[in-house]
Amino acid sequence: MKADAALAKTKRSSGARARSTTARQTLSREAWIAAARKVLERRGIAEVKIDRLSKQLKVTRGSFYFHFTSLADLRDGLLQEWRNINCAPFWAMREMHDIDGLQFFTDIVHVWVDEAPFSPLLDLAVRDWSRTSRKLTQEVKDMDDLRIALLVRSFRAMGYSSDESLVRARITYFHQIGQYALSFKEDPAVRRSYQPLFGEVLLGPLVQEPGSAPRPSEVRTGRR
Repeated sequence: MKADAALAKTKRSSGARARSTTARQTLSREAWIAAARKVLERRGIAEVKIDRLSKQLKVTRGSFYFHFTSLADLRDGLLQEWRNINCAPFWAMREMHDIDGLQFFTDIVHVWVDEAPFSPLLDLAVRDWSRTSRKLTQEVKDMDDLRIALLVRSFRAMGYSSDESLVRARITYFHQIGQYALSFKEDPAVRRSYQPLFGEVLLGPLVQEPGSAPRPSEVRTGRR
């Protein structure tokens, strides 16, 4: 009887070790980053902690150190996630030359509107995180400057003056960031239906008298 009990205990112990090993093998670095990203987006960087993530994922701290050297390493992984999906599309546009202004503007706006892969929640979370890190503050500022510079290029290519291009670029960008900051939610179909009108407002000529300015579509088709 004692031998049978000992054998059963050994089997249970071996099974537990096997399950633990399997967990370490199947729980990838990407899985940890994905879990940490959810916490970052919902509760902020201060809540991204090894113990809490381990408990959430139902693994040990040892599983974390199988993929990361430290919490700082995980944070670097989160920042790289932001760079890959929220910064890379704009970096790619920076290298474009001989642009069509209207198409370039449309491509920039669609990065935000399509959210594929751009993530508003991640962008806001990293912006909030940057308030605790001087280095990250500069990186976020550099990305803001790049996005605005790309918009300025689009307006300049459409023939607007330097000053007006800058103001229109800022209005476009501040509107977009403000919508995210307010957590303003709208049915995607409704949002798309407003897109042409937003374009008319953002691209239209300056109004000297209410109702007197032609719409961009009227200028392009020669109706006015």
